[in-house]
Parts: sequence; structure tokens; C-alpha cells
Amino acid sequence: MILSCPRPDRRSVLAGLIAAPAVMAFGRARSDGADLFSLGVASGDPTPDGVVLWTRLTVDPLAADGSGGLSEPIPVRWEIAADEAFRQPVLAGEDVATADWAHSIHIEVSGLQPDRPYWYRFVAQGQQSPIGRTRTAPARDADLERLRFVVASCAHWERGYFSPYRHMADESPDLVVFLGDYIYEYSLGEDRAAEVVRPYGMGEATTLAGYRNRYALHRTDPDLRRLHGAAPWIVIWDDHEVQDDYSGVWSKVNGVSPVDFGRRRAAAYRAFYEHMPLRRNVLRGPGMEIYRSLSYGRLAQFVMMDGRQHRSRQPCSTGPEGGKGQVVADSTCLDRADPSRTFLGFEQETWVYDALRRSNARWNILAQDLVMAGLRMGSAGGAEPRYWTDTWDGFPAARNRFVRNLAAINPSNPVVLTGDYHSFWTNDVRLDSADPDSPVVATEFVGTSVTSSGPPHDALNAMLPENPQVKFLDARSRGYISADLDRRRLSTRYQAISDRRDPDATLSTLKSWVVETGRPGAVATDD
Repeated sequence: MILSCPRPDRRSVLAGLIAAPAVMAFGRARSDGADLFSLGVASGDPTPDGVVLWTRLTVDPLAADGSGGLSEPIPVRWEIAADEAFRQPVLAGEDVATADWAHSIHIEVSGLQPDRPYWYRFVAQGQQSPIGRTRTAPARDADLERLRFVVASCAHWERGYFSPYRHMADESPDLVVFLGDYIYEYSLGEDRAAEVVRPYGMGEATTLAGYRNRYALHRTDPDLRRLHGAAPWIVIWDDHEVQDDYSGVWSKVNGVSPVDFGRRRAAAYRAFYEHMPLRRNVLRGPGMEIYRSLSYGRLAQFVMMDGRQHRSRQPCSTGPEGGKGQVVADSTCLDRADPSRTFLGFEQETWVYDALRRSNARWNILAQDLVMAGLRMGSAGGAEPRYWTDTWDGFPAARNRFVRNLAAINPSNPVVLTGDYHSFWTNDVRLDSADPDSPVVATEFVGTSVTSSGPPHDALNAMLPENPQVKFLDARSRGYISADLDRRRLSTRYQAISDRRDPDATLSTLKSWVVETGRPGAVATDD
């Protein structure tokens, strides 16, 4: 399935001519009193002169057909101001929300000033959206002094409330970095009903309508809507936006052909685009190219990587056409180390190297979805180590190639941000993952989940003596990473909520770290 996107209607772009009392008259009210903007607003992928603005119109967000209860095209007006009260209008224009794209709107604004906040809103059928706040990136040659951002991943609706999003918004970050599993495609079964805090109330998502409704349900959460409206986001996906542990065009379910799974994946990717503040240029080819880089002056470059779409099938898959990631030993999984297998896809891998070679940023942030530094399991006492194959550990030749190239390119201060594993980790990414004395090439910070359950904490910590590359691991906490970056150091805090089942959960700092410029490897600051 090839994705396409309607050409936006920019015929009414205006500069400095917004009349606030007049905007409420835009369009005729035909929604019978239903809130068209119940899914909120969002912004993302900021540049020095612009940003993407997003909303999706609905009157019945969970309509069974995924339409949001709308079918006809609806004109939408968008407005940007230099102040929250909209007394200083900057830009405005019109677009049309259509059923083809679930009445979602993606406005790629340009002509703004660098490194400053802006406020935005939408108007349709006489209704006005909530007001969102965004921020442009600094000029590409700007010597930015400081950047504050937060990092999150893995938000399972059924497992708890999204209070981490509220606490992230309270920090007023310049940027939100989201590393995948924004939704979960499955629902917990009756045998796990005791684990459900709030039910999805719908079957597993396998169709476009199913995926649309998962996103719509998540967007009804007030804490998530607040964070989207508080700062621009940069996002990638992991597996649950499509299916747990899928790999490239291969399902985790035996007997599902790549052709059949490709249809499901295309529907999932389309719904992802419809609900994220992404630029239209991701809609190219048979999939969606979400890998991209974003610059914050000379201070930081964010290299956003896709660790799902382009990789080889899982090693030692359990069936002829697919198979789930497993814990394996090399003696039972001979193709794990096959150098022809790829994690990022060779085209994306080359693109990453080129982005790092071109970078003049003091810090190069590699944002991706799966643990890079690795974890050897069950290797104490001379036993053969085992590995979880869904992560980079399932693709060791690809990881070794990537890390060697990273060391050869030698970009300034590489730092890896990782999601997926529902636990906090602080790792050294070493040139040779099997040699504890190998040089440290990069620091890796792994963020825990917003709500999703963590792996066994005690069992993982028992493995740390055999994994000196892992400096810290905590699988008990839910929350996010808060980061403060300046020219001299990156400071991170592992922020943990008190209880995912409590919508009013409180926040505390579990652990703090610093990476000094020119010195790969994190140092704990609260020991």
C-alpha cells in the first residue's frame, strides 16, 4: 500500500492580520454540540523557522468504523500568535480536513523566528480548539547555551494512568522526545483482568479503523493532551504501534505471509501519521520513512532512528514465515551472528553515518527504540550466554558494524536514548560489546515505561556482574527521563511516579547522571 497525502490548501495564509473576534464565525456549526477538538492539539519536528501543527476533528472519537463520526470535508482555520492571548497575531491560514486522513490536519508552518515560543489554535464549524504552545528550534549556526527535554516511551492504556505526561508538562520542556509504543495494539485477556486499571474495551488492532481508535482513545487522556499542547514533540515508533516483536515485513505469528502482514503494517503506519505531528515527507515509498535529523543550533543534533521497519526477520524464527523474538544461545541459533542481517536496513544505516559526518553539533543524540549496549543472560559460572533476540542482541554483527563506524566517524559526544524495555538503564556502549576493557564509544540512557509492566527486577540485577557495561538498572519504576543539556554536560534525571494505578501519582527522582563533554560514560551524581 502506497501512502499519499492531500495537498494542503494554503490560499489564505496571512501575516499579522488575525482578528480574534472574527475567527469564531469560521464555518457553520454542524456538529450538534459535540466537541470537534476532543483529541486536543499538538506540534512537532521544529525547525528554526517553523513547526508542524496537528489536530484531528471528531464528534465520536471511538466510532466503530474509525471515522470519528465524520464523513464530509470540513474547512479548518489555523492561527499562530506570539502570545497566549493572541493579541500579537503572526500567521493564519486555512486547510480542509477530509475523511481520507481521518479528518486530521498537518500544517507545516514556515516564516517564524528561531528559538522562541509561539501559541496556536484551530477553528472549525464555529468551535475553537484548545490553545497549544510550541517553540521553534534555534538558528542552525546559533551557539545555544541550554536545552531542556524529556524522554518517554511505552504507554499501555490498560496498565495505568498517564500521570508521567502531566509531570513532564509541569517541567515546561523545550522538547519532548518519544521513543515508541505510543499505543498498544492488544488488550489484556480475561485471564489477566485483575491487571487492568482501565480497559481498552476493543479487540486487537489489525485494521485501519482499529488503529485509529487506539490513538483516539489515548488522545482522550487529559495528561497526554496537556503534554502535547505544552511543547513540540519528535517521535519514532517501536513495535506496538503495529504488533509486538514484529521485524521488518515479518509478523511474530507463524504462518502469516509478509504480503498479508504488510497490509496490516501499512494500516498501522497510516494511523500513526494521522495522529502525530509529522511532516508529509515521511509519506514516501511503500512504508513510512520516519528516520530524520533535527538540529538545535550548534549545541545538539537529534538523529531519529527506525529500528523496526527495515530490519531482517528475527533470528532463528519459530516458523517458515515469521516468529517472535526469543531468548537464545548461539549454539541453538546459528544465524544470530550472520553479517548479512541488518537492524536498521543498509540505506538507513548509511544515512545515519552521513548525518554524523556532517554534524557540527557539540552533542549528537541518537534516539532509537531498543537497547544497544546489550545484556548477556545466564552466563555465570561458565555457562553459555543467552540473548534476547528482539533487541540489538539479535543482530550482533549489525551492532558491531554500527559501533565501529560510530567510533571511526567520531562525532562530538554521541549519546544514545532508548525506549522499549520498561526499565531504567545506564550503559556504556563499548567498541567490543564482549570486552569489558574495550573503549567506551557512547553513553546510553534507557528510559522506563509510562505505564507498561517492567521485566523481573531482581533477575536482571543478578546478571549485572556479568554485564559491566550496565552501570545501573531499575525495572520497578514507571516514569520518564528529564534531561538538561548545555555546552559542558548532559545532566539526566530518572523521574519515577509513585503508583501507575493512581491518576494523581506523585513524582520523585530515582537517580541522576552527568556526562561531561569529551568524556564518554555517565557518572552518578547522587551516590
